Amino acid sequence: MSDVATPELSAELTSQLAQLTGGTEETHSIGELKKKLASGRPLRVKFGVDPTAPDIHIGHTVPMLKLREFQDAGHIAVLIIGDFTASIGDPTGRDSTRPELSPEAIAANAKTYQAQAFKILDPAKTEVVFNGEWFGKMTAVDLLQLQRRGNATQMLQRRDFQERREAGRPIAMHELTYPLLQGWDSVVVRADVELGATEQLFNLLIGRDMQQQVGQEPQVVMTVPILEGTDGVNKMSKSLGNTIPVNDSPEEMFGKTMRISDELMARWYPILFAEPVDAALHPMEAKKRLAERIVARFHDAAAGAAARAGFERVFSQGQLPTEIPEFTASENPIPILKLMQEVKAAASGSEARRLVTQGGVTLDGVKVVDPATAVDCAAGVVLKCGKRFFAKVRAA
Repeated sequence: MSDVATPELSAELTSQLAQLTGGTEETHSIGELKKKLASGRPLRVKFGVDPTAPDIHIGHTVPMLKLREFQDAGHIAVLIIGDFTASIGDPTGRDSTRPELSPEAIAANAKTYQAQAFKILDPAKTEVVFNGEWFGKMTAVDLLQLQRRGNATQMLQRRDFQERREAGRPIAMHELTYPLLQGWDSVVVRADVELGATEQLFNLLIGRDMQQQVGQEPQVVMTVPILEGTDGVNKMSKSLGNTIPVNDSPEEMFGKTMRISDELMARWYPILFAEPVDAALHPMEAKKRLAERIVARFHDAAAGAAARAGFERVFSQGQLPTEIPEFTASENPIPILKLMQEVKAAASGSEARRLVTQGGVTLDGVKVVDPATAVDCAAGVVLKCGKRFFAKVRAA
């Protein structure tokens, strides 16, 4: 379809088009999207996720937020749970082949993915489908016929594959098939639009090609920005430890947001809330508002306000949190390094020692300076590690 002979849209549809394309990186193409909107029928808007891990983080939700905008405009969200493709693993952005997941792990992850996705999406306007429904029925001949639709030379020109070839790292044969599988999903569900992050553009365009090969009208491809993780350098990724899972507690969610840099905050505001940082606000206040809004989005407004109040009580006013987890020490007195590991304030003795030597540990408000300190828990003691970890400890 051409962008030239595009229809004039009503004022309502013009406003809808501006809303739906706002905050996107690329749209292939605006003219095609205009034609689809002008048809007056609800569009089928596809977004796929592979349940390769049990948690969705807020980076995953950026395309889901755009999908919700389509729902609010009267269109149909088609959420594809890639239970089959998860067994292969999307090679996009990977410098090595993904490890194979068991069917049990994939099924468990898929269940949590749906529950977490509905923190954003309207369940009543969402079709949830599993691509194992069609790929699981394919014969070897069917798969070979599907592969005939692809071009290995084109696949190997992908940047991630080129980088692996140049570094001498292997590329498994099944990884070349992944974009074809994702594209075939679009054929099966007859997608009008597919959403994804910018790094997914290659796979999304494969879907357009495959739809045209079978005589379908090609889907419009829309990409959204990639949300950088809390480190401000890499894309949000569980393996890098720079994520904020949507299932985090309000306190964890608020605290992690407050630790991001001011520069990263300025990038998160437009991606997550389609607006810039308010230049009239002090950066600390702007960050608190961002953190509160993130908590409110994935919990509720009351949780956001409570998380902010708790943060300010502890870090601005120097008070203790209202709720502190309680533990019983395995011995009394107990070495401080052992105590920190028992209450999960440190994962190892070396990490506990580092926290003490860096001045990040207090007992009842008094800084611990000696890693050899023995703690008397008979009367109970409040342990604080770093800025946010608190524990009440008593002797057995």
